[in-house]
Amino acid sequence: MKSCVTIALVPSITSGPWIYWDELEVSARKAAALGFSGIELFTASADAVASDNLSELTRELGLSVGAVGTGAGKVIHGLTLTDPDPAIRAGAVAFIQDMISFGASVGAPAIIGSMQGNVPNGIAREQAMDWLAEGLTTLGSFAETNGVTLIYEPLNRYETNLINRLDDGVDFLGSLNTRNVGLLADLFHMNIEEASLPDSIRRAGSLIGHVHFADSNRGPVGMGHTAMADVAQALIDIAYQGYISAEAFPWPTPDEAAQQTIQSFNQYFG
Repeated sequence: MKSCVTIALVPSITSGPWIYWDELEVSARKAAALGFSGIELFTASADAVASDNLSELTRELGLSVGAVGTGAGKVIHGLTLTDPDPAIRAGAVAFIQDMISFGASVGAPAIIGSMQGNVPNGIAREQAMDWLAEGLTTLGSFAETNGVTLIYEPLNRYETNLINRLDDGVDFLGSLNTRNVGLLADLFHMNIEEASLPDSIRRAGSLIGHVHFADSNRGPVGMGHTAMADVAQALIDIAYQGYISAEAFPWPTPDEAAQQTIQSFNQYFG
């Protein structure tokens, strides 16, 4: 398993669960100095960071890009895969395709979290799920042609009314006309929704393609009450080999949150 830390590069967003903020090079150098293996980027768009410059920076520092987030598509542009307006759904697909291409240029998958949207008012759940399936099938196939996987993230009930638990995510991905979409196991969301985090991880097994490492209060691991030793053992049991990426609030400061995270990673996975 590989350690990873999040870096938010969206000036219009001033708060959120990312460890480092702004200044890609400064943050990447800090991550490398602490011993992280990778960085996960949250950018405003696919062209907000030049992939050549990013590749050169990560190569110099011995880092990799663990994943790229797509949430700015919703936060900035209001795009989701389940909007009743077909033009908005098409815009969401196009935005995510651009992010997939950007991620692929540095060997990283794209994550679909908030851009999945919700069941809109006045729309049947079955219709919204069909739109989500259509979007993920198209995007999973697009990612495959770019040599990367697509990562779908179940979110807690306060952020979406589509899919909240890993078990439901497993069933949903099994219904898609692509096998190139994996699941993101976000430990914060799971703390709200899952009866047992370790059991859910074991049932999802090889479908888990990325892990968001945060405690029960979405602070860095070690600042809440999640039984992380049991979670770590479950990930070991399924032979998970991907990134353990800190998507957590930068409490009390970004530098202290990063230090807390790498210490926790080394404690459980080192």
